[in-house]
Amino acid sequence: MLDVRNLNVWYGVTEVVRDVSFSVPTGSIVALMGGNGAGKTTILNTLSGLLKPRGGELALDGESIKDRHPHDIVVRGLVQVPQGRHVWPGMTVRDNLDLGAVTRKDKDGIRADIEEAFALFPILAERRDQRASSLSGGEQQMLAICRALMAKPRMLLMDEPSAGLSPRIVQEMVAAIRRLHERGLTILLVEQNVGVAGALADTAYVLANGEIAFSTDGAELATNPDVLRSYLGR
Repeated sequence: MLDVRNLNVWYGVTEVVRDVSFSVPTGSIVALMGGNGAGKTTILNTLSGLLKPRGGELALDGESIKDRHPHDIVVRGLVQVPQGRHVWPGMTVRDNLDLGAVTRKDKDGIRADIEEAFALFPILAERRDQRASSLSGGEQQMLAICRALMAKPRMLLMDEPSAGLSPRIVQEMVAAIRRLHERGLTILLVEQNVGVAGALADTAYVLANGEIAFSTDGAELATNPDVLRSYLGR
């Protein structure tokens, strides 16, 4: 579904992603792992069209998205759940979900998908008329995921969905991501939590200093001492 080949991304005079290549097959969950500054979020933002690469190729279903506008990339079915949630704090839960569907015109479908979002995270149904700023961190993460789903993605980019959450909420998040995957959604997951990535990913790529240093079966992440010590600093 997604093919990244020889990707290079610079911030000014600093190269932060160098010659990175990987694939995300349709229907899979692929994890990008690595410490802070490894280049994980930069890759997601480049895939979303928020950053322009210096070199390399990005293809979704065989068609280049390297020079596409972010809006066009969303319309093509590639949608990001950003790190840090970034919900609209002054808007209600319902309004945040409506905003996620801004690229759509099918009003009946939008209403149905809002109810499906509430079924995925029932607490959001209880909070539908509350401002997003009043939600807990876990509830805001749930809202960020559901807002992305309102764009009807075929592939979801998830940036640190477990960050800052309690163990109980992390378990809920993992279960929800599994349900989305079972519905046929393809997922590229950026995570530093080895347990979360290992529980979800079919394949994991470990980044170090902007390069892919290691790739492995996702289940091996939690048990491979070389990965934990050399690439994740644990």
